[in-house]
Amino acid sequence: MLEKRSLPPLIALRAFEAFARRGLVRVAADELAVSHTVISRHIQNLELSIGIKLVKKEGRGLLLTPEGAQFAQQLGRAFDIIAMATTDLRRGEENSLHICCMAGLAARRLLRMLPEIEDFIGVHGITLQPTTASPDLLRGEADVEITYSEAPPSTPGVIAEVFTQPRILAVASPGFVKVHPGITGVADLVNLPLIHERSTHQWESWLAKAGVADIPKLRGPRLWHGHLSLEGAKLGQGVALVSSLIGDSAIEAGDLVEVVPSHVRLGNYYIIAAARRWQEQPIQRLRDWLVLTFAAETAETAAGGAPEDGIAAQMRVPAAPMRAQGNAMPHPG
Repeated sequence: MLEKRSLPPLIALRAFEAFARRGLVRVAADELAVSHTVISRHIQNLELSIGIKLVKKEGRGLLLTPEGAQFAQQLGRAFDIIAMATTDLRRGEENSLHICCMAGLAARRLLRMLPEIEDFIGVHGITLQPTTASPDLLRGEADVEITYSEAPPSTPGVIAEVFTQPRILAVASPGFVKVHPGITGVADLVNLPLIHERSTHQWESWLAKAGVADIPKLRGPRLWHGHLSLEGAKLGQGVALVSSLIGDSAIEAGDLVEVVPSHVRLGNYYIIAAARRWQEQPIQRLRDWLVLTFAAETAETAAGGAPEDGIAAQMRVPAAPMRAQGNAMPHPG
C-alpha cells in the first residue's frame, strides 16, 4: 500500500508561492483574484500547518525568511511542473498558437495578417493577445512572445531570437510640422515638444545616435506605451519615435510625416519561447514567417545607396537561452 502524501493545504501553498514570486501581498492577491487579507490568512495557515516561520514583517509589508525563500524556490519548481504538464495536455488537444505581442505591432501589422500566419504555420486558430507585460512562458501563459527591446532579454529557460532590427523614425502630424517650420536637422528637435514613454531615455539614446552631442532637458508628454505615442503624434501633440514596421504605413497614409531623415536603430524585435518548445513545428514556422516578412523591410539600402551594415547578418541568430523580464526598455510599438 502506498504511503499517503503529507501535504499542506494546496490553496495555502498557491497563495504563498504567488506572494513569494510577486513580492507583494496585494500583487499576489490581484493575480489570484482574491483580497490581500485572504493571501495573508493563507500564509499564516501554511506556517501553522508546517510549523515553520516563512515570512516576517518588514515595515508595512512582508519579507521571506531564509526558510521561506528556500521553500518558495522548491515550491516554484513544483508549480512549474504542474503548469508545464497542463500546457502539454492542452497542446495535445488543440491545434493552435497563443501569441503575446506588443499592442502597436499586434494592432497595426499582425492583426490583418492572421489568416496568412495561420496558413503558413499550419494551425487552425491563433490567439493574438496585445500586452504591455511579458507572459510567463515557462508556466504556459502563452506559447510565444513577440517584443522589442534595446537589450537582449535575460533569464534562463527561454530562447530569444532577433527577427528584425527596425529603423526608428521621428514622426509628427503634418499639422504639427506646419506649425513648427524651419526644422533642418536632428538638433532642431530638442527645442520641440517630444512625446516620451515612461521616461526620456529613448529620445536621449536616439538623439545621441543621430549625432546630437549636447542634449538639454527634454520636454513633452509621457504616454508610457508606443501605440499611445503614435496616436499622440497623429493628434499633433509632439514628435514621437516609432519603428519603421509601424510608422511606414501611417506615413504612406498621410497621417504622419518623418520630421527629419535619419537612419537610427536602437534595438531589435524578438520572438521568445520556452527553450523546451523552441523546436516545435508551429513555433519554428512562426519564426520563419517573421523573418521572411519583416527582415527584408529593415535590410534595405540606406539613403545614398549605402547598404545597412550587419542587419541581414543578425537575422536568425538566436541569443543564448533567456527570458524576457517585462518591458523594461521603452519600445516603439
